[in-house]
Amino acid sequence: LPGGERIAELSIVERLGVSRTPIRAALMRLEQEGLLDALPGGGYAVRSFSERDISDAIDMRGTLEGLLARLAAERGAPLQLLGEARVCLDGIDTLLAFPALDEEAFSGYVDLNRRFHELLAAMAQSPAVTAQLERVSSLPFASASGFVVSQAHTSRARDMFVVGQDQHRQVLDAITHREGTRAENIMREHSRLARRNLHEVLNGQALAHGPVGLANVKLIRRA
Repeated sequence: LPGGERIAELSIVERLGVSRTPIRAALMRLEQEGLLDALPGGGYAVRSFSERDISDAIDMRGTLEGLLARLAAERGAPLQLLGEARVCLDGIDTLLAFPALDEEAFSGYVDLNRRFHELLAAMAQSPAVTAQLERVSSLPFASASGFVVSQAHTSRARDMFVVGQDQHRQVLDAITHREGTRAENIMREHSRLARRNLHEVLNGQALAHGPVGLANVKLIRRA
């Protein structure tokens, strides 16, 4: 739905064919996450975001992930989580061994990338910071897997993933060797890939990948 469009609870009930209770709960949750605005007369409207809103959210995500990486390095990440993260990265390396990614490989990359970032957050053992990261990541394109590429099966897309994968390896190495400052700086730089993607999408240099990406583009205004 485009930004600004009004959502009536009853229309959603009729459209989805479910009872009002779960619909009401879902709409309230979306408002809490900042994706809907409650209207004075009842109902909700889809919230729209400026390019600056999303860019700021990406910067916040990078700052929070950087903090979590530093805490993980300084506190000492659990060995089990470090091992799981390495398995994740090995899986990504396997996908990136080919010149380009097909649809299945792209989907696999998204899943493994998401899991790796979840493991990094868990390594810090800081529920307070992690909760703030989850809130920021709910905004369109702000999450670690919210990037879009011109087309998933192009060599250009693969090249971008290779850069991100190298940063994954570097931050895991920094955490393993208890190098907090280095780990923090790598994760801040890592988030800049998402900012570049956002800029390219809004300038028509790339197409959102899949229905979720296409829907999210509608929420972003250039002003």
